Amino acid sequence: MRVVIVGAGKVGFSLAQYLVDEDHDVIVIEEDETRRNIIQNSLDVMTIQGNGASPRVLMNADVRSADLMIAVTDSDEVNMVACMAAKQAGIHQTIARIRNSEYIGKEEAEFHCSLGIDLTINPEHVTAVEISRILFIPAALEVEDFADGKVRLLEVRIRSESPHTNIPISELNLPKDILIVGILRKNRMIIPNGAEMLKPSDNVFLVGDPQALNEIQDEFTEKMVPVKKVMIIGAGRIGRNLAVLLEKAGMIVKVIDKNPERCQVLAKSLKKGTVYCGEGTDIDLLMEEGVGDADAVVCLTDDDKLNLLLALMAKDLGAQKTICRVGRTEYIPLMEKVGVDSVLSPRLITAGFILSQVRRGKFISVALLEGAKAQAMEIGISPTSKVAGKKLKEVRFPYNCLVGAVLHQGRVYVPNGESVLMPGDQAIIFALPDTIIKVNKFF
Repeated sequence: MRVVIVGAGKVGFSLAQYLVDEDHDVIVIEEDETRRNIIQNSLDVMTIQGNGASPRVLMNADVRSADLMIAVTDSDEVNMVACMAAKQAGIHQTIARIRNSEYIGKEEAEFHCSLGIDLTINPEHVTAVEISRILFIPAALEVEDFADGKVRLLEVRIRSESPHTNIPISELNLPKDILIVGILRKNRMIIPNGAEMLKPSDNVFLVGDPQALNEIQDEFTEKMVPVKKVMIIGAGRIGRNLAVLLEKAGMIVKVIDKNPERCQVLAKSLKKGTVYCGEGTDIDLLMEEGVGDADAVVCLTDDDKLNLLLALMAKDLGAQKTICRVGRTEYIPLMEKVGVDSVLSPRLITAGFILSQVRRGKFISVALLEGAKAQAMEIGISPTSKVAGKKLKEVRFPYNCLVGAVLHQGRVYVPNGESVLMPGDQAIIFALPDTIIKVNKFF
């Protein structure tokens, strides 16, 4: 597939990198010469200096022959105009990143579609939704749902007293609806075999039926009380989206931000939640507002280092769970190593969402895990697939790839070597990045 990316910022760079790794033909359009040079010298892509909505650029034969345009500049309006112009130039599918909440909604989406924008994504909203899902399952470090919620991927950290440590996985007495598909150990992702053993402090990825996962998660990780009281530090777009979501879910929400305008905007959106204008590093303020009694503290400022500091302070003052937003993905392992429970990158969440659209028809959805160290993919089995109608033990799957769960006629099961994937089934695949191209060929 030939993909045009408008904007070579962080999201644009990440998307280009993932698409090149999957052998897509990528063209990047960027006005800023410095950004264009960086991506030109770093990745095997074609670059064009210019405005993605410019007729001169869109009339380029290479651009017009593209199958998809993804507009991810810092301007919502530029992204929208670029997609509309691309549609007129003959590009079949368009995706625009739109951050302004005024442009988001069912009626707005229908209007965008009529203009030629096939899909819009709001990074702050999808990040807020991701954080809310983690808060709904207190012991989880990450949660991803597939097959309309019938299959769940759950990441937990193994406690030292867990009965499942230091025993070969093949000998573990796990429910038949659950499979261990990945282990993160000392910042290295492992696709386990039956002889692999879980160690204390490993991050373990479990796939299976959501109810079965709820019943067994306490055997792996520390039991935590349900999250009812949440303190959010940072009332930016993510913070505002998250506060509204959590309040609707019945949680008690407190938000701290030093910007008076942000505080006023959020205060008008909340019915019961409280908003405080002040510094998140003000220990007296944090203690006065009960940070130590909070079930979770979510740090969402624009400063990665400040978020880390705030999370560690909150933990030291007694907070049960801490979550950080991070801009630089290379900080994720460090933050987790020093004690932050969950670290999320809006860039990776956005890239994963867009990748699932790029792969639509082959992959139904895609989740990038642990700074893109692994991917979880939901794949529909077609009649022409190489795996259709065959026992899994007869299929020579690539190394570092595992079929974690299968949805067959509305029922979820964990497959074994005798299982047969049938046309119409949906399979959840867990794989390392270097095997994605090979996985594509099988499905």
